[in-house]
Amino acid sequence: MAEAVPVRCPACQRENSYTSPVFPCACGSPVVPPLDREAAPLPLTHRTWQDSWVTVRCGACGRESEWPHPEVGCGACGTVVLVPVRPPGPATADGGAEAGPGAGGEGSDEREAAAADGPDGTGHRAGGPGSGQAAARGPVSRPPFRPVTIRTARDAVAAAVLYLRWLGFRDVRQPDGVPIPSAAVDLRAPGVVAQVDPTTAPAGLRAVECVWLNGLTASATSVYFALAGYTEEARSRADDLGIPLFVMDLTGMPQPANDPADALVGRGA
Repeated sequence: MAEAVPVRCPACQRENSYTSPVFPCACGSPVVPPLDREAAPLPLTHRTWQDSWVTVRCGACGRESEWPHPEVGCGACGTVVLVPVRPPGPATADGGAEAGPGAGGEGSDEREAAAADGPDGTGHRAGGPGSGQAAARGPVSRPPFRPVTIRTARDAVAAAVLYLRWLGFRDVRQPDGVPIPSAAVDLRAPGVVAQVDPTTAPAGLRAVECVWLNGLTASATSVYFALAGYTEEARSRADDLGIPLFVMDLTGMPQPANDPADALVGRGA
């Protein structure tokens, strides 16, 4: 299992715990992006497809593959923070990376930890949602969440569906009828109304209030998922209304963005 590391938000300076995702290489070995602890994290102000991926070399076979760039949503201000990753060094004859400054540091420890976690290459973050393994130690016992890599808007919706099912909601689906007049995708299940915003702009106040009204009408829990985080007004209103907010990174792992989201993860459906 990769070790959780502190990542300081460049906007509010709060430290957030982050655990590197584990990806499955084509050879079957687990691959962990080598985080660069010396580089400063950067806020994600505009998402581009090219900058959303990083090249990571497999320590077992030397294959270089593109994987989602590690990022974490700040639990205090909602800023989406890009976690720096060391680029792969020159390849050696055996297919591995040439030793160099920092090559035997955190990246090597993470690869060894990932290998000790098993060669199944499940591609999910071992600690589950939230900080470290907090969710796994919560009152609700459930297996670790297995995310799906987000490459398209459809993938973001699929990740949200899987996460809601992981929380315990059954029969999650898109409702029949005319789609809602926005970029967000509506999801329904007994006891929950959710919206998924796969766009590159932070979800605003109106979006949060709309999902709250939909949940109120259906006498269900309202939940919101966003790729680009939330505006300050939206976060404040969600806290007032008790709406769980989740930020999804490109690994497909939703991260709780407020206290109601933490509470939902702890208790489940």
